[in-house]
Formats: sequence, C-alpha cells, structure tokens
Amino acid sequence: MYFNQMRFAVENEKRKTENGNRRTGLIGFLTLCVLPLYFLLSSCNSSTPDYVPKPKGYPRMDLPPQTYQTLKEDHPYTFEYSKSAVILPDTFRMAEPHWIFVAYPSLNASIQLTYKPVQNNPQRLSGFINDAYRLAGKHQVRATGIREQVIKTKSGQTAVVLDLAGDVPSYTQFFTTDSSKHYLRGALYFTVADKQDSLKPAIDFLRKDVMHLLNTLKWKK
Repeated sequence: MYFNQMRFAVENEKRKTENGNRRTGLIGFLTLCVLPLYFLLSSCNSSTPDYVPKPKGYPRMDLPPQTYQTLKEDHPYTFEYSKSAVILPDTFRMAEPHWIFVAYPSLNASIQLTYKPVQNNPQRLSGFINDAYRLAGKHQVRATGIREQVIKTKSGQTAVVLDLAGDVPSYTQFFTTDSSKHYLRGALYFTVADKQDSLKPAIDFLRKDVMHLLNTLKWKK
C-alpha cells in the first residue's frame, strides 16, 4: 500500500510537471510566433499608410548651355541657332536647294528645315501650307493629340507651331512665310526610339531653340 501511494504521488507530480511544460511551451509559442503576427497585421490595417508616392521624375540628361550663333551659310534666310548644334546639308534624294538640318549630335536630334520660294503665287503657297498640315497629320496614328499655335515672332513674322503628344518621331513642327517670296517649314526629330516621357527634358530644351530660331528668323532680299 505504501508503494502504491508513492507511485500515485510520483505519477501525479509527473502529470503536473508535464502540464506545466505544456503551458510554458504554449506561452513561448505565443510570444515568438503569434504576437509578432498580430502586430504585423495591426500595422497593415492602420488607417494612416506609411507609403508616400514619389513625384514623377525624368532621366538625367546633360543638356548643353543655350547660347546662340548666327547662321553663316548662304541661304535666302538667316537665324540664330545653338552653339551646340551643327549645320548639315539635307542629302535626301528629294532634297531641294536650301534644305538643311540643324543637328544636335549629343542629343540624337535635329531640326529639319525645308525652304520653298513662293514666287508671288497664292495657289503655290496654299499647297505648301496644306503639305505642312498633311505631314503633321501622318503622325496622328501614334499621336495622342496635336496642339496648334499661331504666333507673332519678335522679327515680325507670323508662324504656326504644331506640338504633338505621344510616342511620335517628331514632337514639334512649324511653318512661316512672308506670303509672297519665302516659305520655311521645320520639324524637330529624334533618332532614338525612346518614350516621350523619357525625352521630355530634351523636347522642352529643343522647343526653346525652335522658338529662338523663329524669333530671330529674317528673310534675305
């Protein structure tokens, strides 16, 4: 009987120890696993988000200073263009005399200029203007919009500037005329196939050069 009482006491003590170990293990599990998960879920459901959207940015471009020089080549027109650009002849098969490129090697871009004598012919001039709109309209397949602006330049000329939105080869086109002798059309082209957002710093930079060209344009007699 004594041994039975001792065995019962030992087994009872053993059960207490096992129950205590289970409680200790459960507390440890809650501390190590469940509580961190609770705090993680609580932070995810917080009414004040930690994420702050970043402002839209553009790739860094090393743009040259906007300083200008006067066109020295012999053409029926003259204007000021960037010192970071070079004047190249238009060598396309259909090119006519006095068609040139204002090329920007560092930006993979150029302003193509096509000159036409009007010869005091209103119908001839009307055809040139229609061609300008037709050439701009070719980009409508990829363009998301075209903005037309009629400006009066500092040199007293009237010019039409067309700005195209979207991933198109030419983002700015323009034409100007004195209505009787001279007609000049220009188009800003990039030779790289980047998206418009990626090229935006260069587009804005070169559009200023386009406006400077128009504001300093003069016809030769």
